[in-house]
Amino acid sequence: MDIDWNEAAATFDEDADHGLRDPAVRAAWDERLRGWLPDRAGDFLDLGCGTGSLSLLAAERGHRVTAVDLAPRMTERARTKLAGTGAEVLTGDAARPPVEGRTFDAVLARHVVWTLPDHEAALRHWWSLLRPAGRLILVEGVWGGAGIPAERLMAALAPLNAEARYERLSEDARLWGRAVDDERYVVVATASAGG
Repeated sequence: MDIDWNEAAATFDEDADHGLRDPAVRAAWDERLRGWLPDRAGDFLDLGCGTGSLSLLAAERGHRVTAVDLAPRMTERARTKLAGTGAEVLTGDAARPPVEGRTFDAVLARHVVWTLPDHEAALRHWWSLLRPAGRLILVEGVWGGAGIPAERLMAALAPLNAEARYERLSEDARLWGRAVDDERYVVVATASAGG
């Protein structure tokens, strides 16, 4: 599915789960993020950040945020949204983010894996960006004939020997601003504490 993400930037935040403008939707994502992120504030990488809504929640929790998106108009909006938080917003490919050998305590990709031509290579690279006990947080789903089923994503993570847990998100209408009947989920994979 070809989407012009630069063109989409102008209206991206109109979707309840993108802009998080509704206080109830924002609170629902904040609550989930709190459960997925490490307890202590650390270095957080948001891949395919869009306009930076989840990056903003992480920054408000004290995390040091690096946000990456391929579309310059998305990163422009993310920079505006994240102004004053100390977040770094970069324009680049989520599959190979321009972070020059840095590592992170948490790497998040929401609705990104399904867009990648080689998601298995991207997952391996993202895994290499994690510090010991770091978390890879993948919010995905299958909607309107697009997306990636949870079983396929879990199978792609298996070679990494990740300790992964799966959580359905479809039933929590607060996250989406409405009831949904498609498959939406998160997989949180934790790297070994031993490195």
